[in-house]
Amino acid sequence: MNDTSTQQRPLRLGTRRSQLAMAQSGQVAEAVRRVTGRPVELVEITTYGDVSREALAQIGGTGVFVSALRDALLAGEIDFAVHSLKDLPTTQPDDLLLAAIPRREDPRDALVARDGLTFEDLPRGARIGTGSPRRMAQLNAWARSLGQEIETVPIRGNIDTRLGFVANGELDAVVLAAAGLNRLGRIGEATQLLDPDQILPAPGQGALAIECAVTNAPLAAALAELDDPHTRAAVTAERALLAALEAGCSAPVGALADLLASGQVVTEMRLRGVVGSTDGSTLVQLSTTGPVPASQEDALALGRGLAAEMLDKGAAGLMGERAL
Repeated sequence: MNDTSTQQRPLRLGTRRSQLAMAQSGQVAEAVRRVTGRPVELVEITTYGDVSREALAQIGGTGVFVSALRDALLAGEIDFAVHSLKDLPTTQPDDLLLAAIPRREDPRDALVARDGLTFEDLPRGARIGTGSPRRMAQLNAWARSLGQEIETVPIRGNIDTRLGFVANGELDAVVLAAAGLNRLGRIGEATQLLDPDQILPAPGQGALAIECAVTNAPLAAALAELDDPHTRAAVTAERALLAALEAGCSAPVGALADLLASGQVVTEMRLRGVVGSTDGSTLVQLSTTGPVPASQEDALALGRGLAAEMLDKGAAGLMGERAL
């Protein structure tokens, strides 16, 4: 094979099989075609998280959706993989590179409720479905502050399955990531986008991660053209907080880094974090603001610093909380 034929060989993009994963991987594939001039084919891979019906906390939480993709990368069966960043463990393997974090979608959570209701309008005793202890903790705390009574119901499944619980009357509402609804063109089904002042998203929510082997330097350089520095800085700070709290995606931790601008110039980054008991009775919620990180180390320091403050305020005692 000569260099020309190698250049034209389709790049193999590894993706989970879900409708959402295929949609977001298709969007990345198109972007990679533009920057490389090479065809890209999707390689569907089933992960343990896709097969198991157990609660995420019971099967290991972080990593259950990514390990099979990473195994395929290391085996040379695919050239690169696309993950939802919030699914990635906070420790990066030495032989794999986070080549690009494209510009983030809307990081907020979205409520999809019957009869077009908002959270504040839900009836007493409303049943709200979510598979996330983080959402349970904050939804229950929000309900307490409003004098409402709700029941948070653990659910799993793809977007159609979750929305189906509302359509068939089994639940009054479900909470999903707005980014997923956006990528599927279904954000119009949301009855309320939840303000981060009430519900902080998962660290990295709304962002994608494009990963390849460290040894594939030419591909890594091409993929890096899709990287958004502001998104990378924000999610690095959020994930540093998560790592410092020694928590995974099955723990009740929320975090969001915002870039604050003066006029047209981005000048500061604000990082907010929350840890709570799943019944909403206790929340540790703090924020910090600093200069826009000039390096990954700066972003890491921002996240670690806020985590240390949260631990001082009692967050450590809440990290054992899990969905039942």
